[in-house]
Amino acid sequence: MGITQEELAKSAGINRDTASAACSKIGYIPSPIVMKKILKALREVDPSVRADKFWNL
Repeated sequence: MGITQEELAKSAGINRDTASAACSKIGYIPSPIVMKKILKALREVDPSVRADKFWNL
């Protein structure tokens, strides 16, 4: 999406390990609070981002 894991972590207010897991671990589903933070940060890059694009909900 044009954003690094480090940028995602900083923008979302999450730690780098969480950003890494969200980006690379298949089947990883973050807590609802972390999911909201990640989606908010990604929507700054692409406002059309949807949770179901990343996680099986």
